[in-house]
Amino acid sequence: MASMLEYIKIILQKVSFDRRLFEKELRKAIRMLMPDEIKRLKAWCYERFSSVHLPVLNKCFLVASPLG
Repeated sequence: MASMLEYIKIILQKVSFDRRLFEKELRKAIRMLMPDEIKRLKAWCYERFSSVHLPVLNKCFLVASPLG
């Protein structure tokens, strides 16, 4: 059985053609995952999507990062 993180990666790949859909699904994913999974998702997203969705990634992961 695939983990939630792996499922989210599949969803993000499928919606990556549309910026608004991608951002919506990324925000939903960040709410659902544990902190260590968010770190892994962040690394994966920047590696895979930074050339297309860098502003979305920066915005979503800035909000997800704890201050301090």
